[in-house]
Amino acid sequence: MEWKEGFFMKKVLPGLGLSVAVAIVAKGLAVFLPTLGAATLAILCGILLGNTVFRQSLWEKGTKFSESKLLEISVVLLGLTVTFQTIQTIGWRGVLFILLQMSLTILWTWWLGKKLNFSRTMTLLMAGGNAVCGSSAIASIAPVIGAEEEEKGQIITLVNLLGTVMMLLLPLIAVQVFDNVLAQSALIGGTLQSVGQVVSSASMVNSQVLQYATLFKIMRIMLLVVVVLVFGRIQPAPAAATTKRRLLPWYVAGFLVCCVLNSFIQLPTIIDTSAHFISSWFETIALAAIGLRLDFRKFLKEGPKFLAFAGGVGLVQIAAALLFISLLL
Repeated sequence: MEWKEGFFMKKVLPGLGLSVAVAIVAKGLAVFLPTLGAATLAILCGILLGNTVFRQSLWEKGTKFSESKLLEISVVLLGLTVTFQTIQTIGWRGVLFILLQMSLTILWTWWLGKKLNFSRTMTLLMAGGNAVCGSSAIASIAPVIGAEEEEKGQIITLVNLLGTVMMLLLPLIAVQVFDNVLAQSALIGGTLQSVGQVVSSASMVNSQVLQYATLFKIMRIMLLVVVVLVFGRIQPAPAAATTKRRLLPWYVAGFLVCCVLNSFIQLPTIIDTSAHFISSWFETIALAAIGLRLDFRKFLKEGPKFLAFAGGVGLVQIAAALLFISLLL
């Protein structure tokens, strides 16, 4: 993206301003609806407004900027509130849970995709998107396996649909089934597709669940490198289609650097407080943008076979997570 003042003012600022406005409204409503919280209200208001009043292309660049960049910065700043001692709380059982959950998701999606007669590339994109980190994983996997742009777009739409439904459903399941923070965090952070969905869903429970759910999610993202390499062996792309990509997202590296600093250096209290404040606002603005960009018209176009694929993957993901968490955590 060409960062010129004119471009920013004309293309990015309208959507960014709209996302900020929705976030402010959500923060205000959260005073009267504390059970839902600002994060949930932001994405719900965004969905409502984005599918009714603000459907024009004018907002697209700014909402995309808000969704991606602000949320990524929010994740980095969250690293300043986490230490290695916090990560150790997850322990080897938490790591084993992530490995089992991701492996089963990939294997089940592979089997179901074949049964529903989806192409090999679409099945792999669906498997990686659900197992790792949604659209980011799909974008990393697509060039390695030679997926077409149309295939990539369809699976991104499908994964976002599934993630949105699960984002609203999992907090209810978590508080009903589990009575400890680690188990609730594992269900949300170990299952949901994108970082934004994890942040939004965990925020519906409490701030502690948000912190640990993000850690579970970060662990999955760090395994993206392995998934891309394995999928590239299963379905190698033609040489002309392969491109060099950064396999580990920059915000994961930033999160880890901040975590290291916070673990070994006694940072001033104002840094921790500021990180919390900025991260919370950026998160709310980003979630408002996610809601504004969620186009239900695209979902309706995908058809029953696509919806069956998404539903089948989501149901098994949730069932497997409940089982693994009950046995391990």
